Parts: sequence; structure tokens; C-alpha cells
Amino acid sequence: MTNEIPKKHLLSSQIDLSKFTPASEDEKRQQDVMSESTTFFRDGMRKLLHNPLAVGSLIVLVLLILAIIILPMFIPYGYEEIIRVDGRRDKTAANLAPMTYSTAEMEYMERTGEQLFPHIFGTDKLCRDYFVRVLYGARVSLSVGFFASILVMIIGVLYGSISGYAGGKVDMIMMRIVDIIYSLPDLLMIILLSVVLQETLGSAIEGTIFASLGSNMLSLFIVFALLYWVSMARLVRGQILTIKENEYVLAARTIGTKSSRILRKHILPNCLSVIIISVALQVPSAIFTESYLSFLGLGVAQPMPSLGSLANEARGALTAYPWQLVFPAVVICLIVLSLNLLGDGLRDAFDPKLRR
Repeated sequence: MTNEIPKKHLLSSQIDLSKFTPASEDEKRQQDVMSESTTFFRDGMRKLLHNPLAVGSLIVLVLLILAIIILPMFIPYGYEEIIRVDGRRDKTAANLAPMTYSTAEMEYMERTGEQLFPHIFGTDKLCRDYFVRVLYGARVSLSVGFFASILVMIIGVLYGSISGYAGGKVDMIMMRIVDIIYSLPDLLMIILLSVVLQETLGSAIEGTIFASLGSNMLSLFIVFALLYWVSMARLVRGQILTIKENEYVLAARTIGTKSSRILRKHILPNCLSVIIISVALQVPSAIFTESYLSFLGLGVAQPMPSLGSLANEARGALTAYPWQLVFPAVVICLIVLSLNLLGDGLRDAFDPKLRR
């Protein structure tokens, strides 16, 4: 046999082999190299770590969470503690500027030679350290945001999945319930529940962890569980109505796969982008809700601070002590911006439709 390439006849329909060159040994070996085995989560995290905005937002959130957990352990003041010098209330420590000491503290340091802990963000009108109050306020606001988002995700995903997958009359009845809930005013519900819970649970929650939060925050959590999941349910239901008509879902039904497994393994992973971005946006939404309710006096019970209540207290002295409003406002902006950018990065990384 010869290795010569036969010439193509003029009227022949065969391929002209002279236009092709044989593959080299390196090119042949490349076909034998298998891609690295990976999982959906690992591949998504790899894509997320290549997004600089998402990584920067994640770093800011982690540093903020570590700060609100660790720093209060090293600060010798409590969020409700009035500054005292020699065991007596320091009346000269009201509304101090950042990184300054009161007159009594400076006299004490000159007399004893002891260096007191500085007031990093100054003090408020009741002579309380403002830095530790901002840290505790961020802790309360973030806790409310994450708890509300988890609650909304669980209820909304379950409700929307059942409604979208069942379809027919079940879907119609469940969506009419959603429409009714959607029409209820959330602020009015919070006010009414606050009044009712204050009368019924006021004495029952004394001495418990709920006493520091107050009945207003309990009513806020209840309203999140009752009202705020409807948007998530609608989004998930709309995605499932589209996805359940695909061929792979039909193939799973044909071989007798249970509906719960089809939802868990085939449908919900393709709704992941909607769920992730909704949850990521629900956290700042819940923080804003808690902040404006605290601004209106319907948030956490005093003296527990939140970022909204701190902004409300600083509003009256804005011209004289503007830093008391700047610090909680900057923390709110950092939290909300970081969560929004992180949500966009998670959507781009974990959306099956955007995978390459």
C-alpha cells in the first residue's frame, strides 16, 4: 500500500483529501486527555472566585461579620452602659467627637497615668460609647436580614414548587391565596401585631432572649413569615411552569421517578439562579424594612440598638453632631451594596443557563 493521497476526479463527489493534513502526535494525545472531574457547587465556586466584584463584596461582608462578633469582646463598654469614671457617671461624656475623651476621663488619666480605651466613634447624648452601639446595631440588622431571607426562601420555594409543578386547579387556588396575601399592607400588619403581642406576650417573654428584642421585632418576624414570601413563590412558580415541560423532565416521569425527586434533582437546580438572586436581594430588603421600622419607633426595644434606631436618634442633632448619622448610614450602605454585588456574582456563577 502507498500513503499517497489519490487525486480527486473532476466530476467526483468525494472529498478532496489534499485539503486536509494528518494530525500530529501531540494533537492525537490531546484527544486522550479528560477534563477534571468536578461538581456543580465546586464549578460554581470556581467561577465566583474569578469575579473580582463578588470576591471583594464577600471579603467586606466577612470582615464586617467578624468585626461585629469579635470586637465587642475587646471593648470595655456595653451597648447600654453609661460611661463612668471612678465609679461615678461621667456627665461630660455626652456627644463626644470621634477619638476624643471627656474632661473627667482626661483628668483621670493625668492623675493615675492609666490609658483609657478611646471612643472610636465618639459617644451619644446619654454618654454611651457609639462604636459598640454601631457594632451591636449592625449585628441586629444583619441577624434580622439573614433570618428573614432564610424564612422567605423556605416558605416561598416550597409553596412555589408545589403550585408550579401541580398546575391546574391546585395552581389556580394557591395563586389566588398569594394574590390575597399580596394585597395586605405589611406596615399595618406589623403595627397591629405589635399591639396584640405587647398585650398577650408582654409578661410571657420577660427574662427570655425575646425580651431584648421586644414584641415589635417578634411581629416583624411573623409578618416576614406571613407576607414576604409571596414574591419568591411567584418567581419559583413561573420558572417551574417553564422547566417542567422540558424533555428531561418527561423522561424522568416516563421511567417512574417520584415527583419529589424530579423537583429536587431536575427542576430546582435550574431555578437556582432565581432563588439565589432573590435571597441575596431579600437580605438588604429586610434590613431596610427593619431600619425604617426602627426609624419610626417600631423596631427593637430600647436600649438594644439597630442601625435604623441609631439613625433616628441622630436625626435630631444632625447639624451639631453629623457623625452620629454618618456611621450607621455608611454601615447600611456597605452591607446593602456588598450583598447586591455578591448576589449578582452568585447568579452568574450558579445559573445553569450561563454555564460554559
